Amino acid sequence: MVILLQSAPLLLLLALLLSGRASPPVACLVALAAAVPAVVVSLPAGVAVPGFLAAEALRALFLAVQPIGVVTGGLLFHAAAGANPQPAAAPPDARRVFVACFLAGAFVESVTGFAVGAVFALASLRGMGLRGPQAGALALLALCLVPWGGLGPGTALGAALAGQPAQDFAAMTAWFQLPWLLCLVPLFWALSRRAGIPVPGREKLAQLGFMVVVCLLLLAANRFGPFEAAGIVASGLPLLWALWRLALPRDAEAWSRAARLLGPWAGLVAALLLARSWHGAPAWQPYAGLPAVPITHVAVVLWLAAAVLLAPLPDGLLRARAALARARRPATAMLLYVLLAGWLARSGAAQGLALVLADTLGSAAGYALPPLGVLAGVVTGSNVGSNSALLPVQMGLAHAVGLPALPAAALHNFMGCASAGMGFTVMALICGLLADGTRPVQLWRLLWPSFAAMLAVGWAGVAIMGAGLG
Repeated sequence: MVILLQSAPLLLLLALLLSGRASPPVACLVALAAAVPAVVVSLPAGVAVPGFLAAEALRALFLAVQPIGVVTGGLLFHAAAGANPQPAAAPPDARRVFVACFLAGAFVESVTGFAVGAVFALASLRGMGLRGPQAGALALLALCLVPWGGLGPGTALGAALAGQPAQDFAAMTAWFQLPWLLCLVPLFWALSRRAGIPVPGREKLAQLGFMVVVCLLLLAANRFGPFEAAGIVASGLPLLWALWRLALPRDAEAWSRAARLLGPWAGLVAALLLARSWHGAPAWQPYAGLPAVPITHVAVVLWLAAAVLLAPLPDGLLRARAALARARRPATAMLLYVLLAGWLARSGAAQGLALVLADTLGSAAGYALPPLGVLAGVVTGSNVGSNSALLPVQMGLAHAVGLPALPAAALHNFMGCASAGMGFTVMALICGLLADGTRPVQLWRLLWPSFAAMLAVGWAGVAIMGAGLG
């Protein structure tokens, strides 16, 4: 009976999201209602249930304010930067399609999150005349840097839930990300060929070289700079080079247009680096065990940068209102996800589930981490959601089988992020934008090698962690 009560919140959450009959906020509310009995049977004797629930609600509010601030700031900044002139559509070729998906789309996603990178990539592909499931699948490849999407609020939250330093957590996630990124390049070639744009051999070498550079920059940015900017750096620098080669400005007007287009993004990166260089900045930390919120927090930088760009625009206020309206429902879901994670993790319910899973699977229990991570990402469709839903259970499972905490948590972060880009909500968004009868199942059929690659990376990671223990 106890295990049924402890598992009920997650089972209800997953079932409602899988059914498509409930939005994430509604599914979270139902799961929270089911979490109350789970908390009652899981709390140690003598702990008052009302006091626990209230205290955890305040902790969740503090934790959730950070990713919510980053997401809303990213949308505001994107609304402001979108006021600048965009490059004209160009005829399709293999290099332009690659740049639209892996560089430009990934760059936009790194700043904004919310699958905006895939929307941007799809718009670029449609401007080149590409349509149908192939265009949708290619656009979804733009979500290849989700751990750093929207400047990494989900990764920061995952680090907090796992009790790990955020910078180390992000750097470890990058090591899992790299082999999967390289596997996406042959998948891109196959999709591009299906779309009628075969990639010549010489161009394949160039594209593989671009992806190797992205991987190296991702490692370096997580090692030597703020992890929040790692996705921007890893995709942005190769993007600048590619755009230079594809569309070199020919006159003063073209140079001015390029400066207006790229200036806000370059300024944002500089502001983030400057803020991170201020060590010992004043910070708010009401809970000793949770990360502080300094005045140099990425959310603060985003909001200030967006305000500077929006203030002189005639329609700046309208743009800001529209961006905040878009953030309302996801922000609500984030808060509820974090609250659910806090109740289950700190009451002991998540650890109870993990112990039962470990006992059931025995020595193979560690290999359940990757598929559980994929499930969390596909169902929730976000980094914040996947980490909140199952990371506490995954940490308990890793502890039960003796896997090291940091790589196990980073493995879940990678699996949840890699699969979130192909989650139900994201697929529905892309199919809705295509508006040509394309169904999610058609996109999954085209993208199954990506799932196979991420599971292979995940299981290899578990094997390496296990070998290290031996």
